[in-house]
Amino acid sequence: MADNKKQQSESVIIKQRRQKAKELEELGINLYPNNVKRAEIASAIHKIYDSYDNEALSRLELSFRVAGRIMALRRFGKATFFDIHDHTGKMQIHVQRDTIGKEEYKIFKKFDIGDIVEAQGKLFKTKTGELTIEAEKVRLVTKSLYPLPEKYHGLTDKELRYRQRYLDLIMNPEVRETFRKRSKIIQLVREYFTSNGFLEVETPMMQTIVGGATARPFVTHHNALDIDLFLRIAPELSLKRLLVGHMDKVFELNRNFRNEGISIQHNPEFTMLEFYESYATYEDLIIRTEELFEFISKELNSEKLVINYQGKEISFKRPWKKMTMEEALIEIGNISKEDLKNREKLLSYAKELEIPISGQESTGKLWAKLFDELVEPKLIQPTFITHYPIDISPLARRNEQDPNVTDRFELFIAGREIANAFSELNDPRDQLARFEEQIKNRGDDEEIPPEIDYDFVRALEIGMPPAAGEGIGIDRLVMLFTDSASIRDVILFPLLKPIQK
Repeated sequence: MADNKKQQSESVIIKQRRQKAKELEELGINLYPNNVKRAEIASAIHKIYDSYDNEALSRLELSFRVAGRIMALRRFGKATFFDIHDHTGKMQIHVQRDTIGKEEYKIFKKFDIGDIVEAQGKLFKTKTGELTIEAEKVRLVTKSLYPLPEKYHGLTDKELRYRQRYLDLIMNPEVRETFRKRSKIIQLVREYFTSNGFLEVETPMMQTIVGGATARPFVTHHNALDIDLFLRIAPELSLKRLLVGHMDKVFELNRNFRNEGISIQHNPEFTMLEFYESYATYEDLIIRTEELFEFISKELNSEKLVINYQGKEISFKRPWKKMTMEEALIEIGNISKEDLKNREKLLSYAKELEIPISGQESTGKLWAKLFDELVEPKLIQPTFITHYPIDISPLARRNEQDPNVTDRFELFIAGREIANAFSELNDPRDQLARFEEQIKNRGDDEEIPPEIDYDFVRALEIGMPPAAGEGIGIDRLVMLFTDSASIRDVILFPLLKPIQK
């Protein structure tokens, strides 16, 4: 019933707005003029003139022109106060009939909240001390035919906010700030890597062979060549080909696509940073990762190395904690060292914890499943987990002291994975054997690449220098530095199930 009343009310308002639009056009007003130039911004005016009193403002020989969306209207007969918002903030405007003229004021009275307008005039301060423009001219820039959400309740429905992000950005300044920060974080990532001698590159989004990770791909078809193509799940194999070609330090900031579930941590289309460095090991990337996070934190937070995320204080002060996967399962997961070597015991743990398993998992895969359940949620402070089992690290280099594990780390912060890195496997014989084993052990429910990338093996046969590489989820990085609980809060247009019309 409440929804029906709301819809009926909206329908009346829309009709009223369309009628006003018609009346304005009959008066010769262009509802969508195209000759409006960039105006002065609200924040700059406030920054300079908020400290002035009326006497100082009256001595200014300046006229200020601003443009923005009307977000509040307070009419008092022959005078009106209204607030406009531009991309930097709010500016109050005062309009008097005697100042702009009777006919112009008549036109102005047909303006609504949501309309975009241009106003010009001199500055003064109201009795309450608010910096205000005394309008000499007011012009319609864009007529809004659909009402904004009710002022005092705003746009609070999460689902609606994601579906109609344009309204979310209008009504919630903190959302605009989140995406400004996202842009800044990406700029800082680029600045860090370019200043450290890395070259930014772009590699194909569409691939003939799925590679670089284990995930279900999106499939499309190229008509001219009559072949299926896959949206990439990772750029890793392309980037490592560049190391073979003497491009020794490369990074890419771009999209990956995985045809899997949607959650507060996962979106099928997401942004990844991947970087690769010749003549480096995963231990070198531990240092580089600490440097990167320290750089971002200081730049965003006035040199501070501590942030608050979802009520928890997180410190990026170096060095960060390091544990092997085995140590973490023993010390945090409370599984004995003997049980970690007993596959039947591990299967029993998984069943007790109601972890979905097929029963065919290798010991390494069971380690990973138990780690996700028992350890990962408890890793709040930045922690590097190293030495992953070889059967869950098909592209990582074997550890020379223990060939059952790899020279790999994952970084966890606030109970979730943020980065994955390893010393790269550059032995083509070992790589081919692992690809073949991966295909052989592929279960029906596993989306392991169904085809071996023989060209990548050939590239390794040409010779790839010893190297290390890392991937960092940009969306999760932004979540961390903007105190956002869901990945949907840091993606402008997250994928949502369509509404049945």
